[in-house]
Amino acid sequence: MSLSRLPMIMIEPLVRAALLEDLGRAGDITTDAIVPAGLTIATSLVSRQPGVIAGLDLAALAFKLIDPTITLTERRAEGDNVAPGDVVAMVRGPARGMLTAERVALNFLSRLSGIATATASIVEAIKGTRASIVCTRKTTPGLRAIEKYAVRAGGGSNHRFGLDDAVLIKDNHVAIAGGIRPAIERARAGVGHLVKIEVEVDTLAQLEEAIATGVDAVLLDNMSPDQLREAVALVAGRAITEASGRVTPQTAPSIAASGVDLISIGWLTHSAPILDIGLDYSGEAQSEAR
Repeated sequence: MSLSRLPMIMIEPLVRAALLEDLGRAGDITTDAIVPAGLTIATSLVSRQPGVIAGLDLAALAFKLIDPTITLTERRAEGDNVAPGDVVAMVRGPARGMLTAERVALNFLSRLSGIATATASIVEAIKGTRASIVCTRKTTPGLRAIEKYAVRAGGGSNHRFGLDDAVLIKDNHVAIAGGIRPAIERARAGVGHLVKIEVEVDTLAQLEEAIATGVDAVLLDNMSPDQLREAVALVAGRAITEASGRVTPQTAPSIAASGVDLISIGWLTHSAPILDIGLDYSGEAQSEAR
């Protein structure tokens, strides 16, 4: 499936806010003092590590919001694999604007590429199984849309985007409702017919009750691969099965081999390391307005 990029209207407020945070009350006093106003340069966005690229639109917008004459020409596409030393994009235009926007552009590009890279590593680890990798709501406040986009760039899929697009009955809901059945029945009575209902279970007994009551999906929380195989057999295709808890590139293959449909991973969006990308200036192709 091809990757659809996010509309500019969704990312512009995020990039603008990040630039305003960096500019503070006086702008880039370092660059303004050192770099001539008329100087134009060419630079390269270069990957220092192997990984998967995501976030080029945010990087390009960071430069453009500071100076509309700065252009970013992609050498790699979103979702592409890169090796150390690969040029991801060329950036050309006024030097002052480029240096002022540099950190914000790299923050977004490195962060989202890191998420895409981490996702791709898990996707690769479970290749050949039926399972898909999905993210969670454990995202950076305010950045959920772009972090979930980065998961898609890495070959993963998205779980619900918020509290309003699907029902996920978790352990505290069950405890307050007085059990699996009353929680499911209340949820079904309280939402529309198009809203999916998923329930989190910790044991096979809870799973049996959830399936008997009728749900669209079951979240099998912190179960061993053997327990997951039993759970998948018990469900027998009557609901989507989702495994979560302690998933790493090392544990993912055995989890996926159990036959679950989905594997959800929170750390993809809350703890994935960045992909190290730098803005390199070679000293070439520079000119100064007269």
